[in-house]
Amino acid sequence: MAEKKETNFKVVADNRRARFDYEIGETFEAGMILTGTEVKSLRTGKATIGESYASLDKAGELYLVNATIPEYLQANRFNHAPKRQRKLLLNSREIIRVAKGLEREGMTLVPLKIYFNARGRAKIELALGRGKKLHDKRETEKQRDWNREKSRLLRERN
Repeated sequence: MAEKKETNFKVVADNRRARFDYEIGETFEAGMILTGTEVKSLRTGKATIGESYASLDKAGELYLVNATIPEYLQANRFNHAPKRQRKLLLNSREIIRVAKGLEREGMTLVPLKIYFNARGRAKIELALGRGKKLHDKRETEKQRDWNREKSRLLRERN
């Protein structure tokens, strides 16, 4: 197997199900506008983005919807709402590309992972994805099983 590159960032939340449910197209890295307690809660690594998505409002701004960042326990009354909408930061050219992608039929802006980059900033990786049909999901699973079986046979042979 090839060696994995060493990364300079810490992954906080990963949406592994997205690659199974969607055909992933173009990916984008966006910043997030967070409160202090949200950042502290993210550093504990308990966020979930499994059922979340990003949407474009009428003013041309991007928002992360339905992502759960749990309350920070030590923050008592200054806490945040766990499922609030969070504004995402992209360049205007990237927002235009996202808007054109969302206009196409069946395309969704899916969050893939939330992480802290090398500078300690919270970032989110978004992808334009098209929802897979049931037969496409079955085909993906067959391909994955075959690759696993093929690698097992090659190991036994050597």
